[in-house]
Amino acid sequence: MRVLELPEPHASAGEVRIKVAAAPVHPADINIRSGISAKYSPETNPVSDVYVVGWEVAGTIDEIGEGVRPELTVGTEVVAITEPIKNLGGQAEYVLVPAESVVPAPKGIDLTTASTLLMASLTARMAVDALALSPGATVAVTGSAGGIGGYAIQLAKAAGLTVIADAEDKDRDLVASFGPDIVLPRGGGFAAGVRELYPDGVAGAIDAGSVGDAVAAAVRDGGSISAVKGFTGDTARGVRWVPVFVYDQMRNTAALTRLRDLAEFGVLTPRVAGTFPPEHVAEAHRLIEEGGVRGRPVLVFEKHSNSRYTR
Repeated sequence: MRVLELPEPHASAGEVRIKVAAAPVHPADINIRSGISAKYSPETNPVSDVYVVGWEVAGTIDEIGEGVRPELTVGTEVVAITEPIKNLGGQAEYVLVPAESVVPAPKGIDLTTASTLLMASLTARMAVDALALSPGATVAVTGSAGGIGGYAIQLAKAAGLTVIADAEDKDRDLVASFGPDIVLPRGGGFAAGVRELYPDGVAGAIDAGSVGDAVAAAVRDGGSISAVKGFTGDTARGVRWVPVFVYDQMRNTAALTRLRDLAEFGVLTPRVAGTFPPEHVAEAHRLIEEGGVRGRPVLVFEKHSNSRYTR
């Protein structure tokens, strides 16, 4: 990876230009950099001499194209989902974004923290919605300490669901802070632990931890599983697997606005794992690859004397 000087972009009709304050680094960025994404999805990862990664940003609108809705004006602080195709990713000083993918930033949250909100929470929102459960139903969540898993717990609770979460000992307090009803040990015994509490199984599961087939044992006959990385497992016992692809709703302004509101109200809690100047992006990638990161490393587009991060 390297820092490039690129031509200054300008907003066309339906677009805004954002002067970026902060842009998180995602595990998906590692997949793009390493070529995994191009192998499995060449149409969304075309060959290019310049490839800017990054799935979301926070910053200030400094240019608007025709046809943009009135609330998006020059000088407005915003958060946005970006699509990392060729030079359109979010990890740049200026990015062009379709107006549908941009909403005003949540009040009371600094832009660095707010930059980590939309991508994971939208994925979690889609995962909760895909289960189509009624209030009072019980859902199991894997990967609860991660960005998607944590948001899934908070959104499921906001929807009136009972939540069983998983956690390693070191993450138990963190996961408990998201508000699940029950926290069980993470690992191979999670599904069995759920069955001890619910002998017939729970109504649904959100597999934010990419457990795969093993999570199905926690789900009742005819139940549903939302898989955030496209996994589909055995449909025996009438279990329904629902792959969740965030691309499907990246321009759903109403959904993004609702997530922004929930963060502003304190229902959702964005998390920063550390901040880095853009020229230290490789350190942020290494941090994710080492694992155990709770929150997102964030590139901050201003001069820093040192990068810093937390475990």
